[in-house]
Amino acid sequence: MLLLRQICLLLFAVFYLIDARTQSVAVKGRLLCGTAPARNVRVKLYDEDAGVDPDDQLDAGYSDANGNFQLSGHTSELTNIDVVFKVYHDCDDGIKPGSRKLKFKIPNSYVTDSATPKKTFDIGVLNLETVFKDEERELIVTMKKKRRSHRYQDFLDILP
Repeated sequence: MLLLRQICLLLFAVFYLIDARTQSVAVKGRLLCGTAPARNVRVKLYDEDAGVDPDDQLDAGYSDANGNFQLSGHTSELTNIDVVFKVYHDCDDGIKPGSRKLKFKIPNSYVTDSATPKKTFDIGVLNLETVFKDEERELIVTMKKKRRSHRYQDFLDILP
């Protein structure tokens, strides 16, 4: 029975490596907090996976001094990737713990079958004062130091 299980896992791994295809996506936009640019707002691009396959972070960064951001990334999957753009911010949030967390689905028409995106989804200007219907909160953020750039990268989102 153990041998049969190992053979099945090996066949699955070979099938996955052979049939997986590289897919990429890019998103850009501008963030405001009221009429002012939302500076240094954390943004992430993910491929959300169902089941036991963990979500793949495609890219992460921060908005610039004008509130602008641009993210892009790629991953290999058997099926079409389901890309979401996440924003973590404290605009119009008072003294509540954690950050407000927004999530937007990127249209499949912006996913490219290559390591480099051919199109960029322009999400436009988002005013973060808006209260979105499915808004969540992120209560704990763990920081991880990158070796080369000595910048900090967030890698743990406790709440989905």
